[in-house]
Amino acid sequence: MEPQDLEILRQFVKNELGSENQQLDTLSEKPLPLYEAFGATGLANWWLPEESGGRGFSLEDGVEIVNELAYGDAGVAFTLLVSILGSSVVQLYGSDDLKARFLAPMAAGGRFCAALGSEREAGSELNRIETVAARSGNDLVLTGEKFFATNADFADFLLVIAKAAEDPDEYLAVVVPRDAPGIEIVKRWDVIGLRASHTYAVRLDNCRVPAANRLPGSGLRLLETGLNASRTLIAATAIGVARRIRDHCMTYAKGKRFRGGTLLDSPVLAQKLGQMEMQIDVMKSHCRQAAREYDEIMAGPDAAKVFSRKGTLKSALTAKVFCGQAGWSIASAGSEMFGGLGYTDELPVGKLLRDMRYVSIVEGGDDVLRELLFSRYVVPVSRRA
Repeated sequence: MEPQDLEILRQFVKNELGSENQQLDTLSEKPLPLYEAFGATGLANWWLPEESGGRGFSLEDGVEIVNELAYGDAGVAFTLLVSILGSSVVQLYGSDDLKARFLAPMAAGGRFCAALGSEREAGSELNRIETVAARSGNDLVLTGEKFFATNADFADFLLVIAKAAEDPDEYLAVVVPRDAPGIEIVKRWDVIGLRASHTYAVRLDNCRVPAANRLPGSGLRLLETGLNASRTLIAATAIGVARRIRDHCMTYAKGKRFRGGTLLDSPVLAQKLGQMEMQIDVMKSHCRQAAREYDEIMAGPDAAKVFSRKGTLKSALTAKVFCGQAGWSIASAGSEMFGGLGYTDELPVGKLLRDMRYVSIVEGGDDVLRELLFSRYVVPVSRRA
C-alpha cells in the first residue's frame, strides 16, 4: 500500500465517519451512501488480485486499513472487510470462468459477497448443517436456511456451504449469484453493535445453479481457509475501536476536574491508559504476525494446496481470541472511567463498548476457538509452537 492510499483512507474516515455520526448507530433500511463513497476511493475490496482487476494488497496492508476504518466505525469496517471470506475462497479454488464472472465485477464496482455457513442448529458445528445440495442434471439445487449472513441482501454472489444429498458426509462450497431464483431474505438481524452493518437470515428454496459453480474440495475445509483472512481482519477492528476509546478517555480526562487538578493528573488513570497502550501495541503486533503468515502462503506457488492441508492457521485463531479479550478489557476500563455516563448513550464510549463485543462472538466465539486451538495445536505435540 502506497502512502497516498493511506492518506486517502484517513481522509475518508475523517469525512464520512468522523464527528460521532449518529447515523452509524442506527439500522438504516439500505446500505449507507458512504459505502459508495468508499468505492470511489479505489480501495474497495483492496485484497482482490491484480489479475481480477483488484489492487492486490496484502493481508498485512488490510490490517492497517481495517484499523483505520474501525477507528471511525467498526460496523463500516466489518461491512467492508467481510467479503474477503467468500472472495478469497473463489480466488484460491475457483475456475478461471468463476473468477471472471464474480471477482472481476467486484473489483470493478466495489461490490460485495456474502458467506452462508451458519444455521440455527449448527452455529459453530458446521458439520451439523442441514442445507442440502442435490444434483439435477447439470445443475445443483440448494435448499435450506442460513442464520447469519452479512451483506447477503446486496451482495453480488453468495458462497453457500451445503451437504451433498447423495452423501451426507460430503460438504460442498457453491457460488450462487444473488439474483438466482429461490433466494429469500427472511429478515435483517437487529444487532446490538455494528449497526452500520447488515446481517440477514436467508432461505434457499430449490435454488438452482450450474454444477460448475461448485468449488473443488471439501466445503468445510474451504470455509476454514477463507476464515483465516476474515478472522485476522476482525481482530484488527479491535485495534481501531480500542484506539478510539483511549483517545476519548484522554480527552475526557483533560477536562474532568479531580482533586484540585484534572483527572489526567491521577496516577490511577495513568496506569489504566498505560495498560491500554500496551494492549493496543501487542494487538497490532499479533495481527500483523498473523497477516504475514497468511501472506507468505498466498505468495507461494501452491497456496490453495497449502491452505487445504493446513486449514485453520494458529496465528489467525490466537489473533482473534487475544484481540477480542484485550479489546473488551480496554472497552470495560474505558467505560468505567466515565462513571455513570459510561453506562449511557450520552457519550460515544457506550457505542464503542457494544461494537467491541462482536470480536469475541462472530466467526467462532472464544470458547469455540479455544477448543479448536486445543484440538489442532495442543494435542498434536508435533504442531506445538
